[in-house]
Order: sequence, then C-alpha cells, then structure tokens
Amino acid sequence: MTDTPRDGGERHRRDSAGRGDRVFAPDFLTELFRNPLDHGYADAAARRRVDPPSPARVRSGRAVSAVVLVALGFLFAVAYRQTVAEEPDRSQARSGLVSQIRERQEETDRLTLRAEQLREEVTRQRDAALTRSAAARLRDLEATTGLGRVRGDGVVVQLADASGNQDAVTGAGGPGPGRVLYRDLQLVANALWAAGAEAIAVNDQRLTSTSTIRSAGEAILVDFRPVTGPYRVSAIGPDDMRRRFEASTAAALLRRVADQTGLSFGSRTAEDLTLPEAATDSQLRFASPPPSPSPSPSSPTAGPSSVPRPSGSGTSSPSPSGGGR
Repeated sequence: MTDTPRDGGERHRRDSAGRGDRVFAPDFLTELFRNPLDHGYADAAARRRVDPPSPARVRSGRAVSAVVLVALGFLFAVAYRQTVAEEPDRSQARSGLVSQIRERQEETDRLTLRAEQLREEVTRQRDAALTRSAAARLRDLEATTGLGRVRGDGVVVQLADASGNQDAVTGAGGPGPGRVLYRDLQLVANALWAAGAEAIAVNDQRLTSTSTIRSAGEAILVDFRPVTGPYRVSAIGPDDMRRRFEASTAAALLRRVADQTGLSFGSRTAEDLTLPEAATDSQLRFASPPPSPSPSPSSPTAGPSSVPRPSGSGTSSPSPSGGGR
C-alpha cells in the first residue's frame, strides 16, 4: 500500500527536477542584436591588452598596409586611364551606329514616299484603263478588303494602361493586371466586327481578313508592326454600332476589368473618320484545279493482283495525286 505513493512521489520529483533542469537556448536574432561582436574579436582584443605587439611588428604591418594601398591606387589609376582612353572609340562607334540608324530611317522614308507615289500612279493608270463602273466596283472592293482608304462616321474605342502601372524611367506599362493585353485589342476588334463595322484600324494600322494581333514579349504587334499605348481602335460602320458594341460581352468584361484594376477603357462616337489602307502587301489566294494525271498505256491483261513494273512496262505509272490504276 505504501509502495505506490512512494514511487509516484519519486517519479514526480524526477519529472519536476527534469523540467527545472531544462535549458532553453536564446533566440538567434535577439542574441545577435544584443552581442553583435563575435567572441573571437573580444578574445583577440583581450590578448592584445595583455600582450601588446612589438613595435617592429607594428611597423611591418603598417609598411605592408602602405604597399597594398599603393598597389590598389596604381591599379585604379591604370583602369581609369584605360577607360578614358577607350571612351573616344566607344563614343565614335556609338555615333557611327546612330548615324547609320538615321540614314536607314531616311532611306526607309524615301522608299515609303516613292511607293506611295507609284501606288497612286498605278491607281490613275488603272482607272484610266477601266470603265467608270468597273473602276467604282474595284474601289469598293478595295475599301471592303482593307486595301483602300475609307472615310465615314463611326466609333473610337480607347484603351490605356493604369497610371500606377507605368515604369518611372521608360514610361511603358509594366506587367500586371492594369496593363492592356493583346487579347483586349482582339476582344474590341471582334466585338466591333460583330457590331457591324465595315473597316477597323488599330493605331492607324488597318485590319484585313488576314490581320493578326499578337504579342512579342512586352510589345503588342498588329500585322507584325508594334503599337504602343494609348491604344485607339477606330471603326467605321452604321449609326447603331456604338450601342451594339456597348451591349456586347466584350465591353462588359473590359468595363469590369477597368473598375478592378484602373485600366482606362471608353468609347465615343466619331464623325468623318479616315482610315488608311493596309500597310501589308496584298497576296491574293485563289483555288485552282489539280493537274490531271497524264495518260499512259496499261496492260490489257493486268488484273487487280498485278504488281506494278518499272516505267516503260505495260502498266501505268502512279498519278500525281498519289494513286495508280
């Protein structure tokens, strides 16, 4: 009867003694801020106080420090001199590249102007060669396909990145929900087509039936030509085009995104819009019948199980479509 309480009391004392002897390590960051100096530095300082270095050792240490400082100064001087000596070459190369870029831009502008003049000359010669009705029909087809300039009333939809989403140095929109994406321009263009638009241009880049709106890194490309914000999508169409566009799901989605991220989105009615012709070269695509197989002699005795022979034998050669008879 008395063994159990004694064992229980001893066990309790052992547990309490174990808990009392438990040591908790201090927090590392707290200890670091309380004692920032390593113990090794403190020990070294104590040893120097007890046994200070000899004057010769102090002089030798100072001499070594002076030599090291002189060597570093010499290296810095040589590096500075080389940098200054190479700066004229670097500036000359940069100025040469800038001049080449300007020359190429001027040449591109001259060629573009010459192409416009030749295009107008071709149009005049074509209109002179065609009848009045045929020329009018051709101009209508060019306006419909995007190869001709059009003019009329329509709608302008404008999108811009959120003001707080622009880079302080470049002014370009950074990544994030407040940035206009290429999919947003695709949504607007498709919604305008569905609303009855007859011609659409994104930042004066005319859209055709083969146009593409995609991204390349942080840039948005329209027919492989970069466009920058604010993005302006102009469309010419019927009078109720804006009402139908505002009622579309694309406009509702962009309004919700604008409310949540600060992205700028809005539309307005515009009068007397002028949309340029497409800058891409027109590549006509049309269907043509496949070439008919050339006739060749066939063996009158050849059956379904006959094996084809080389060219010149009694069997026919395979047709261009891949089959043989």
